[in-house]
Amino acid sequence: MARTVGEALDELPWERLEQALGRDPAAELRRALRRLARKGAAATEEDCGPLFDCVAPDPRGVTAVATAALPFVVVLAGYPDMGARATLVQLLTGLSGAAAEAGEAAADAGWHEAWRRHRPRLSGLLVDPRPEVRREALPLAEGVGVLLERWRAETDPAVRLPVLLALGTAAAGSGAAEAAERVREVVADVLGTGTPAMRVAAVHARAAFDPQAPVRELDLLVEALSDPAARPGFEALWYVPDIDGPLDREDVLSWTARLFEDAPEAALSFVVRLVDAARRTGDTLLCRAALDEGWRLLVSMRSAAPALLPRAGALLGDPDDGVRYRAAHLLAALGTRAAPYADELAGLLDDPGEDEFFEGTVGDHARWALTRIGDRRALPELVERLHAPYKDHYSRGYCLSDPHLPEVEDVLTPLRAHAEILLPAIRRLLRDSESDSGRGRGRGAPLTGPFLHVLQAWGPAAAPALPEVVALLDDTRYSLAAVDALVAMGPAAAAAEHAVRRCTVLDAPGNHQKVAWAAWRLGGDHDTALRLIGGAVQAGEEPFHGPVHLLGDFGPAAAPYADRVRRLMENGDTWLRPRAAVALWSITGEPEPSATVLEEDLPPVAHGGDSYGSFLHALRALARIGTVSRTARAVLRTVRSFDRPLSTYRDHRAILQDETIRAAIDEVLALP
Repeated sequence: MARTVGEALDELPWERLEQALGRDPAAELRRALRRLARKGAAATEEDCGPLFDCVAPDPRGVTAVATAALPFVVVLAGYPDMGARATLVQLLTGLSGAAAEAGEAAADAGWHEAWRRHRPRLSGLLVDPRPEVRREALPLAEGVGVLLERWRAETDPAVRLPVLLALGTAAAGSGAAEAAERVREVVADVLGTGTPAMRVAAVHARAAFDPQAPVRELDLLVEALSDPAARPGFEALWYVPDIDGPLDREDVLSWTARLFEDAPEAALSFVVRLVDAARRTGDTLLCRAALDEGWRLLVSMRSAAPALLPRAGALLGDPDDGVRYRAAHLLAALGTRAAPYADELAGLLDDPGEDEFFEGTVGDHARWALTRIGDRRALPELVERLHAPYKDHYSRGYCLSDPHLPEVEDVLTPLRAHAEILLPAIRRLLRDSESDSGRGRGRGAPLTGPFLHVLQAWGPAAAPALPEVVALLDDTRYSLAAVDALVAMGPAAAAAEHAVRRCTVLDAPGNHQKVAWAAWRLGGDHDTALRLIGGAVQAGEEPFHGPVHLLGDFGPAAAPYADRVRRLMENGDTWLRPRAAVALWSITGEPEPSATVLEEDLPPVAHGGDSYGSFLHALRALARIGTVSRTARAVLRTVRSFDRPLSTYRDHRAILQDETIRAAIDEVLALP
């Protein structure tokens, strides 16, 4: 075998390869090709790695290296006894796709002619004796006509299904009504006579050129995917070019759910009907997959909640750990709406069940759900349970769209009313981190920063933690967050003023200004702080212009700097203008022009933008000023009517951020 391929390679124009690449790169590519030839039938996908490294397309398209290597790859891929032929065909289809996407100008100048020259041999891969080669070669088929020939001639079901999918894609790309009609006839036949897996594939093929097909065939899809007896048929047949191995039914379910992206009501019906079917038949894998799709709907479509809530509640008692996990996480995200299931959640607090791929236990998510509901049964050992994963400097690695544990701040910040119960554990953990650092270990604790943010949010309720926070002022990693927490505590933290002043060892000038501001807020020298901060604003240059956000706290006393603040409001960037507007209102007491400037940050979200940070800042500032225009009210009503969560996140934070922003909208709309 190796000798035969070697002879074929020797007949090819190596001198062109050396001219295209230069001697050293050409030598490396030649070694990769000959290594494959020597391996022969024993060649594996891993053996193709060096070849892929040499000829893979770059972002600009197909390179001269790929053009020079093409005849050699075609020879290797076409030899019947060559191992890893399917992988080599994947390389060819990848190069072809990259060239098509890049266009004539972006691909190497010689690529298209080289490809045309080898087209007859490439077309032969479509009728290769090996089914895996025929399957991988499908992207090389040119047009609906060629694929229809393959459909009529193909006898292997594991190739027929990919051909059917390719027919749909080709019909969509052709733009010809005749091509679509010919594929429609094939699809109709399969829908009437095919196996469940083939019928689902027929819907996918039709959806490529008829996006409403999945909605019309919703009953068929639910029936085929929820039939336990049909499950093995998916993994036996559902192959997709360039994906190693078959897709199982759950993979196909997820792929099918994407067909409903423009039909939200049908998408929700698809999911809940699959959940209901899984509960009836005890189909655990189907239930998990359907809940995963339900979760994706929930974080992108608020109207999904009423249908998903009772189903998640009913699944809290499911015998499968993965199902209970998903149900508890979904209920936690829904917050107070999950209150009817508080007793069931409380019964899961010590549930150690886990999902193989997700973070935390059923008990962790049940506890979080109870905190969201406001149920005191979540409070005992809450802080300790939140801290437990971080004892060994926990490194989180989750997909941001999948269920995972919330951040510590997300859990504790809303629990200010329970600070008296939760503070002892937080204080103890802060002391532990300080003692570690004091012994020269210098590692602090992973949750020191988050705990400080929680204490800041709790404000005066966090005052008992004053000693622990003061002790962190000497640690440059946490000192600024500690300053914020102390200021938030208010008069109860006045004794910390002198310790705060010592924080000026921090290097950045902005830190000195913040420390002066904090010392004043804790009862220190007002005039000195005002001169320092006002002078910094007066002398500030791009891009920061000084601490204008701190200057507003001085109110009318900062009047000597009002003109400067007004100019920053009028001429600053998108970050500076709204903050200067708030400061100007605080100094002058006049709602205008500050309110008008702040309202400029509202319409972009109403028009489909995602500048939610600026939007929320403007809402909170307008609530402080106490006035809002009629035009802004109309904008806010439009935003409030959106079904999508007001967030760029696509995990539980989408729901948390949406709740925060909608509460701020309601507060502004309630203004007189």
